[in-house]
Amino acid sequence: IRDRYGGLHFCINMLARKRLATFLLTGTAILSASIVGVNSFLYTVRGGHRAIIFDRLQGVKQDVKGEGAHLYIPILQKPVIFDVRTTPKNLVTETGSKDLQTVAVTLRVLYKPAENKLPDIFSQYGKDYAERVLPSLANEVLKAVMAQYDAGELITQREVVSREIRESLTDRSRSFHILLDDVSITHLSFSQEYTRAIEEKQVAQQEAERARFVVEKAQQQARAAVIRAEGESESARLITEATLDYGPALVELRRIEAAREIAQTLSKSRNVIYLPREGNMFFNIPPK
Repeated sequence: IRDRYGGLHFCINMLARKRLATFLLTGTAILSASIVGVNSFLYTVRGGHRAIIFDRLQGVKQDVKGEGAHLYIPILQKPVIFDVRTTPKNLVTETGSKDLQTVAVTLRVLYKPAENKLPDIFSQYGKDYAERVLPSLANEVLKAVMAQYDAGELITQREVVSREIRESLTDRSRSFHILLDDVSITHLSFSQEYTRAIEEKQVAQQEAERARFVVEKAQQQARAAVIRAEGESESARLITEATLDYGPALVELRRIEAAREIAQTLSKSRNVIYLPREGNMFFNIPPK
């Protein structure tokens, strides 16, 4: 009897364990399905981004969703995420200057969308609004501004040109709900023919400056020679008058002073040897 009741108790325990295991598995499955179901109704907006909802029945909703988790209906609605951080972009275009020179310009713009206008931006231009709008705007503004300046002025007045381009492009892009934080010219180049002409002009200017310097130098030298000749002539006249008035003593004095200066100069030279006027310094043999 004890063995019979013991076996029955064992069977009851096993049955209870199986039911518990089944219940736990079922609960886990239901919980997992619930989590997956809830996640399918959620979308997350990361930092520096904004979202709008495209509804298949109502179209683009005007509400702009901020950062965090939001609910939506998976079949009827679709979230569209926009990056609202400042983004750099290079715009390259070719245009003509006032003197009909071809100019290649590269602009660097820092742009971002107007957050409250994201539904309109998506409806009118799409998510790639920058690729659709900015190149055409930059080309339009550059052609209008560059046509007001000569090629030389584009180089000498680069800051003025850059400021005018920035103001015009910022004003034009604002009407398309695009905000520009900065616009600057990073590269400015001309055609090879114009570049060669500028180099030749610079070489010619340098040669002209050099020739003018040579002429001025020659003129200065000629003036110096004239002044020196006039001074020597005046000195000779004064010496002549002094000689007539006071005799040759002045000439003799000048000769003595010159001889003294020559003697002092020769005394300092190592290559000069003084020999006595009489006798032989080597053998002390009197001259014949």
